[in-house]
Amino acid sequence: MGLILEGEENDQVLLPPSNFSMVEDGIFRSGFPQPSNFPFLDSLNLRSIIYLCPEPYPEENLEFLSSRNIRLFQFGIEGKTEPSVSNLKDTIMEALKVLIDVRNHPVLIHCKRGKHRTGCLVGCLRKFQNWCLSSVFEEYQRFAGAKSREIDLTFLETFDAECLRQCLYSIIYQYQGYGSNKRRLLYREENLQKPQITSV
Repeated sequence: MGLILEGEENDQVLLPPSNFSMVEDGIFRSGFPQPSNFPFLDSLNLRSIIYLCPEPYPEENLEFLSSRNIRLFQFGIEGKTEPSVSNLKDTIMEALKVLIDVRNHPVLIHCKRGKHRTGCLVGCLRKFQNWCLSSVFEEYQRFAGAKSREIDLTFLETFDAECLRQCLYSIIYQYQGYGSNKRRLLYREENLQKPQITSV
């Protein structure tokens, strides 16, 4: 899959990273981006990347991010070994806080192949968005394919999105229209005092 940009000089084919997809407006997911994917990533106007692997980010990728002022948030989740549920939950919660903060959008979530770790984070986002469990599982399995892991599905089933709501008490949920009534999160200043108006 690729996009072709037609220009005056020459046509450029934009290649997305493997397993690339839009999660929703301003949120994308994929496998690990390669240098050949950089022009495509440029077209997304990313503000942030959430990287879910413990390995250091490659220097070439770091240079690309630095040249575009893209912030990197790394949450090291082991891929081959099964992390303890409490460690995984804590890490996913921290990543979710970054993910739902619209100040970080547009954002790309990725791990190595964009299947298990990315699928868990997106699945937890879906639970936070009140998706039914069967739809959460269907989306996870669509990207994981034959490599779907039972431990991931169990984690998604038992993940309590209510914990995240309690952690984010400072966030106000507000719907504002951008042509299609997209749900957005607006932030209030903790110490902002509104002037009180009194009638004389």
